[in-house]
Amino acid sequence: MPSTPWRRRRSTDSPRPAGRRWAGRLRRGGTLARQALLVRVGRRSSESGRAATATRAEVIYTGPELGQTREYAPAGAHLSNPVSPSAPADDSLLPGEHSTARRVRFVLVNACTLASLSLGLMAIFLAMHGDVRYAAACLVACVAFDGLDGALARKLGVSSPFGAQMDSLADMCSFGLAAPVVVYASLAHTVPTAAAMVACILVAVCSAIRLARFNVSPKDGKFFTGVPTTMAAAVLALTVLIGLPLPGFAMVAGVALLAFAMVSSFPYAKLARLIKLPPWVWLLPLVAAFVDPRLSFVILVGGYLASGPAMWFRTRRA
Repeated sequence: MPSTPWRRRRSTDSPRPAGRRWAGRLRRGGTLARQALLVRVGRRSSESGRAATATRAEVIYTGPELGQTREYAPAGAHLSNPVSPSAPADDSLLPGEHSTARRVRFVLVNACTLASLSLGLMAIFLAMHGDVRYAAACLVACVAFDGLDGALARKLGVSSPFGAQMDSLADMCSFGLAAPVVVYASLAHTVPTAAAMVACILVAVCSAIRLARFNVSPKDGKFFTGVPTTMAAAVLALTVLIGLPLPGFAMVAGVALLAFAMVSSFPYAKLARLIKLPPWVWLLPLVAAFVDPRLSFVILVGGYLASGPAMWFRTRRA
């Protein structure tokens, strides 16, 4: 045996240097040692007195390829873009200046959102006790508060991502859940339970899809893509409140049609654009309102629902 195990020497029966077997044992021994110490911890700095944070760790796999390594960052660390400790993240709910007056305005706007949520829960409770008309009135109040909080946020300059998420969650509770419950309570004794249940489930499902799509889609200042959940809930609430003299299955079909209109790709004009229409457009609904308010409501809702496919076909032809 040679005095140094790593000396290259050849044997008579194999061309491989015999000393490499010893070097291989040393490498395997080192691998076992590295397996015992998976994470290298930074040494403590004697000058600053603070422990240096380890930014990398080495993992040794014992799979088919012995000695395979992978680098990973510990929890909270990013190797490509480390966060500087001198620049704390701004995690406040209200971006910008945190003055007392601005915080009061922020609380006022979110109070309107919570009022809409509370009225939606009241509508559910009233519908469970059979007070369907009062429940529909609460839904109409929900629509009013939902429009008020957005207008106040823009007017007072306290718009924030927190407020947008709060508004979306409140809309789902008030318009995606409370409105179907109120409609189901109004249809309970006029149509089969299964038909009313399917129609109301469609409203809830399509409301969730509509709100999620609105949150992630680019905003258009003139048109909505699909009927907004607020407008759909207002139509359902007013239908129950005024008591339209329609057959039960016609009501179920109308509820299902409104649900599918929420998730359609048809463009629907926003309220600010509708107000700017010429006066002669409102002549027919105004005349119908003097004859029969219910008829005027049906004409307005039917015209608005038909406007989406009409504009879509017009755009396609152009």
